[in-house]
Amino acid sequence: MTTQLTSAPPAAAATGKARRRPADRRTAHGTRPGFLWALPATVFFTVFAVAPLIMVAVLSFMSWNGLGTPRFVGTDNWRRILDDPVMINSIWLTLLLTALGVVIQTPLSIVLGVWAAGHQRNRAVLSAVYFVPLLLSSTAVSVLWRALLDPNFGIPARMTWLFGDGNLFGEQATAIGVLAFVSTWQFTPFHTLIYQGAARAIPPVLYQAAAIDGAGRYRQFFHITLPQLRNAVITSTILMTAGGLTTFETVLILTQGGPGTDTTISAYYMYQKAFKGFDFGAGSAIALCLVVAATLVSLIVVRVSGYDRMRSDAEGVS
Repeated sequence: MTTQLTSAPPAAAATGKARRRPADRRTAHGTRPGFLWALPATVFFTVFAVAPLIMVAVLSFMSWNGLGTPRFVGTDNWRRILDDPVMINSIWLTLLLTALGVVIQTPLSIVLGVWAAGHQRNRAVLSAVYFVPLLLSSTAVSVLWRALLDPNFGIPARMTWLFGDGNLFGEQATAIGVLAFVSTWQFTPFHTLIYQGAARAIPPVLYQAAAIDGAGRYRQFFHITLPQLRNAVITSTILMTAGGLTTFETVLILTQGGPGTDTTISAYYMYQKAFKGFDFGAGSAIALCLVVAATLVSLIVVRVSGYDRMRSDAEGVS
């Protein structure tokens, strides 16, 4: 009696190999390569963000004029800046400019973003022209508007019937207005891009259903578009807040904190303390306050708005 040994069919063997390959691939590419891909970004963030922040935090407890060896002074720098009336005033000015930026830029960006989300050719051309300020740096924009608003040779000097003596930088109210206007002119296109992308991601079926039910354009905007832009509004607000708390170049070039200290915001006061007064300890304390304030405001917005539990507004739409 002869016993015959049978082997698995080639197809079955190939199938077994094919089934084993995904598991091997997950083992090979699911752990070590994933860590290696994140390593460059982690090193970059650590070297250029975490390490300088730690150095600033340490320096805020030191007395240093930029030369020699820093000397530990405890909380003396913090007491001095908290008792400084200019510092207290700069905090209120920073909050005021940040609030003006959010209040002015948010509705303007929403309207322009929804309008630019259309597919007509004229909208594409106008949007491209409107986004030109995004190509310019804050320094270039500030220099441009400083020349245009010059009280002797700029636009206000030619339109005294509207601007009076033409010196928009001579009073606190007009100087703050100029800062808010220039910031709006420069950064509104950026936030418009955010709302443009979010508006184009809204499912057209929602508008079609609303039109069938008899909803007009305005009702569709307030009952469909705005609710669908909720997450974009939160993102834009956080970016506006962080940017407003750290604004520097615009004040440096346009007003230099004047008249007097009427437009001296916290970031500019930090520059004055550290790089003009050579008090790097106090300057570091102010910088750390700005970082903490921006972080806390962002976390509060995220927590209150529920952005950390963000879900798709189009859930269930197919």
